[in-house]
Amino acid sequence: MFMNRQELIQQIREKQSFLCVGLDTDLDKIPQSVQKQVRKEYEEEEYTFGMLLEFNIRIIDATAPYCVAYKPNLAFYEAYGMEGIAAFEGTIEYLKENYPNHFIIADAKRGDIGNTSKMYAKTFFENYDVDSLTVAPYMGEDSVTPFLGYKDKWVILLALTSNKGSHDFQLIEDKNGERLFEKVLKQSQQWGNEDNMMYVVGATQGKMFEDIRKIVPNHFLLVPGVGAQGGSLQEVCKYGITKDCGLLVNSSRGVIYASNGDDFAEVAAEKAKELQQEMAIELAKFAD
Repeated sequence: MFMNRQELIQQIREKQSFLCVGLDTDLDKIPQSVQKQVRKEYEEEEYTFGMLLEFNIRIIDATAPYCVAYKPNLAFYEAYGMEGIAAFEGTIEYLKENYPNHFIIADAKRGDIGNTSKMYAKTFFENYDVDSLTVAPYMGEDSVTPFLGYKDKWVILLALTSNKGSHDFQLIEDKNGERLFEKVLKQSQQWGNEDNMMYVVGATQGKMFEDIRKIVPNHFLLVPGVGAQGGSLQEVCKYGITKDCGLLVNSSRGVIYASNGDDFAEVAAEKAKELQQEMAIELAKFAD
């Protein structure tokens, strides 16, 4: 089921949450209890697939009441070859079957010339049938518009990211003082709109959200970097929240790896609930 803008806003209001849980699933961090379960239930040649999928299922079941979106990071599945890709597919299928009201973001950061982008779009929007895909806009309009050809899907463009190296290029100013990320925000609005395009803005950028909202006052922003990377939820909301919320704040390591013991799912639920409660406070502030 495709989730349009109003349905996403409705989910945020009902759950009093704009939390996205990042499924950056790493075999080296999967608890022993999951490994033991997989060895009982799967053939040896399927151990990798089984561990990735079983860990995701446990995390999803535990955190679903507190979030509105999930974001599997493709690098953590492609690294394990066919078994990893199968686990990614299994995760998407599990979400669609059991949690159809959760927004699914494939964090793949694709971006290439037109024909290649068409194939990437087909892969994620037809074959995997996810709601949205992160896309790198560096190669310009013809590398992005193939993804926007799917009327029932969202494109999430990289704008101002949370990593330290983001300043290497994204803050470069032209002769008029316009920064590169601002140019991306302005130019891309000629390609998509508030109903099919979001932007990635790192939580560590703080007050920069104020500058971003001057250009894209109503678009949804996908915000990584809260928690493990040091971003402040309160600061993000101070400068970035809108009347429709306009934010999907992602937490990956801070939720899914909060514990490496047998209680990992329960602790993940606790961390997700803590974030949801903080988000409810921020939503209430804006409502007031």
